[in-house]
Amino acid sequence: MKIRLTPDYQNIVLWWSRMAAMTGKELLQLGRDTLLVVAVLYMFTLDIMMAGGVKMDLNEAVVVVHDADHSMASRELIYRFRPPYFKLDGEILDQKEGIQLLDQGKALVVLDIPPSFQHDLIQGRPTAVQLQIDTSNTVLGTLAASYSAQIIGQYSFDTALQRMGLTDESLTAVPMLVDRHRVWYNPNQKDAWFMPISELLTVITVLAMMLPAAAAVREKERGTIEQLLVSPLTPIQILLPKVVAMTLVILLGTALSVFLILQGVFHVPMNGSLPLFFAVTALYTFALSGLGLFVSTMSRNLAQAIMLLIMIMMPIILLSGSWTPPEAMPPGIRQAMYISPLYYYIEMSYGILLKGAGLKILWDSLLGLTLLGSLIFSFGVWRFQRQFG
Repeated sequence: MKIRLTPDYQNIVLWWSRMAAMTGKELLQLGRDTLLVVAVLYMFTLDIMMAGGVKMDLNEAVVVVHDADHSMASRELIYRFRPPYFKLDGEILDQKEGIQLLDQGKALVVLDIPPSFQHDLIQGRPTAVQLQIDTSNTVLGTLAASYSAQIIGQYSFDTALQRMGLTDESLTAVPMLVDRHRVWYNPNQKDAWFMPISELLTVITVLAMMLPAAAAVREKERGTIEQLLVSPLTPIQILLPKVVAMTLVILLGTALSVFLILQGVFHVPMNGSLPLFFAVTALYTFALSGLGLFVSTMSRNLAQAIMLLIMIMMPIILLSGSWTPPEAMPPGIRQAMYISPLYYYIEMSYGILLKGAGLKILWDSLLGLTLLGSLIFSFGVWRFQRQFG
């Protein structure tokens, strides 16, 4: 008994068979490009491992001292600048030498102690020490200033207690406020939990635009785009397999990074739903592929496509908050963050992976990414179809 298929059903089967064949063709074509495959593997593995080794905390910052007092009090203060945050690197003769070391990058902090430092403390008179800090690296300079202020403040407090004849034990009977912090999500404040995830999101952003653009431009460079134009394929059947194939590659690379690098090497806790994270990653990749398709229509070769992608990519990354916290941005730039799809993706990725958040909390970011991504993808598809018109 033969089963006759209706014309509509035959069209659906034919459409999906063409999609499957074109998707397989894109994956096969990518696999033949050895250099591109090696670059993708490198970005999802070694690049993220190197990012996990980057530390943004203060570690043995070089301190030089100009001690004009040479007293027991000055030596005690100097001794408090010790590892792991600071490292004493000797004494200098005058302030000019300290400024020279700061200019040459051989010291991060210059501690200047006045001649009558101990005498003023014994007499109960206020005294001051001077700190000169190299803040060309804003992060390290700010941390050095903060830790130095804590060290000097604690020394002042201990000296005042000693002068009044009080001890830490005697203070237990005195009413006081105790500031105790509880750090959530990353209690040990490990950079190795933050930096690899940040780098992974950046890698996904780069490849989500670059791979579809490279696949489309490659057709132009090899002259196969003309063969596709005379085939019975529609523009959607030409562009959609490129997006689907590259999305599958990115999801596979993301899985490799999550399970092999983030969990296997850096032991990053995955507190949320990994299926939700991969679903959001697929949505984000589809959204940015629209920009890749748009770039491919404007480029005649891969070099032009890469230059255009850099021009588009940098504002997306800079406005996302991945390099600069949103709170530190000027008001106008802060409002412009909402046009960066990476901003929503970062909010959801950290929320899912480190905080264990779900859609009940992240629905607004998902809605923002969906709306913005739909506009971007639709624009890319429209531009890609127009070049065949």
